[in-house]
Amino acid sequence: MQKALKSQDIQLESWAPFAQGKNNLFNNELLKALSGKYNKSIAQVVLRWLIQKGVVVIPKSENMKRISENFNVFDFELSADDMATIKSLDKGIGLIYSV
Repeated sequence: MQKALKSQDIQLESWAPFAQGKNNLFNNELLKALSGKYNKSIAQVVLRWLIQKGVVVIPKSENMKRISENFNVFDFELSADDMATIKSLDKGIGLIYSV
């Protein structure tokens, strides 16, 4: 979908980048390992992955600590290998809304 949108000059955005924590996102062992590697939270790793893919992210939180954490994703970059590893988690189906 991202390629098709880009070809039409349409920016992809993720208004629910954490899929409301579905599929046990915040306990995923792979993401836990990467969060330790980069000394960031799982949420920060997920946001950074999306940003590096060129996706505009709109995370939601009412918790001030998490809001601040969501902004603190520009001081590190995921390696190409780690980007590919995270991509392997994609099952190709939406967890919030599926077309």
